[in-house]
Amino acid sequence: MKPTIHQPVHEPIEPCGVVLGAGLLALDIVMSDVSGEPQKQWAGGTCGNVLIALAYLGWEAKPVARLRTGNAADRILLDLKEWGVSGEFVSVARDGSTPVIFERITRGSGDIPRHSFSWRCPDCGIQFPGFKSVLSSVAEEIAQKSGPVQVFFFDRATPASIILAKSCADRGGLVVFEPSSVGNALHFRQAWETAHIVKYSHERLRELPEVNVARSPLLQIETLGEAGLRYRKVLRNGRSGEWIRMEAFRVDVVRDTAGSGDWCTAGIIDCCGHSGAAGFIELKKDELESSIRYGQALAAWNCGFEGARGGMYAIDRETFLQQVSHIFEGGSGLVSDSVAFRGRGNTFVGGLCPACEEADIGKSVTGTDGSTSH
Repeated sequence: MKPTIHQPVHEPIEPCGVVLGAGLLALDIVMSDVSGEPQKQWAGGTCGNVLIALAYLGWEAKPVARLRTGNAADRILLDLKEWGVSGEFVSVARDGSTPVIFERITRGSGDIPRHSFSWRCPDCGIQFPGFKSVLSSVAEEIAQKSGPVQVFFFDRATPASIILAKSCADRGGLVVFEPSSVGNALHFRQAWETAHIVKYSHERLRELPEVNVARSPLLQIETLGEAGLRYRKVLRNGRSGEWIRMEAFRVDVVRDTAGSGDWCTAGIIDCCGHSGAAGFIELKKDELESSIRYGQALAAWNCGFEGARGGMYAIDRETFLQQVSHIFEGGSGLVSDSVAFRGRGNTFVGGLCPACEEADIGKSVTGTDGSTSH
């Protein structure tokens, strides 16, 4: 069961649809100085979070990624499998790269938890590997064999993601673009002009007014943090409508806000994407706003847990549905004070970055007296 724009809770009879996604698929390492919970490691990154959340909501999710052989990639694939996410288009080879993101949760002013992100290993100080896009030739192959896709989501404007976006759009799919920066201006314009929905953070995309685009997306969503969001839709005459503001849901207990934007995106896609672009175009204003409110309800719910998807590991699905329905119907985002993680947790970082992994390998073959084992 899940909330939808038509009925707050229902039992899906069949899978919601297929969502293909390209962009940041990373290993999240979450350490909290507030709760004292053991360190957590699970699949993350914007694309990873959105697709795993959609799988949790009933979609067939297929991320496209280029990871590097090693412990970090193994843990990502294990987590994807646990949540029913396909690994069909996730390659793991020596020429790939497995991004790792370290999140630390501390107490901020007013005793409110705050988080910070680091791309450096806390053990050795070496920078973690970054994002590496799949090749354009690989994207062409995936576009040919991916089958019917209702939604394509991407967060990086790369040649490969643009190929997949255009392929999905040509076949009637809904294209959703969520950039964190402009990057390459040419690629960004191509991505912007291909997408039906563009969602971005006001804080992270301040340079947007400097980008000259020829066509506006059908729906543009700008998130405003605690102030909620605003959106505008292209009217039937082809011109963009006025911005419409939507306040955020009230949250009584905030443990971490990381990943809330990803949950908001997943909720909007879940409501708007079942029938591809054609179904999205036919949405009425109240249906569109209900879809956005559902995404905001998921974002508010997520604030009650540590980590971008911590709630998925902390509570069962029935409780999740009850809590989200409560928020969607006007209640606050209050969750239980007792949050016991049911998922895996590791208390070490070594082996997740190349330097640590090589060091571990060296320790396994070299004795304490300097001799080498064979």
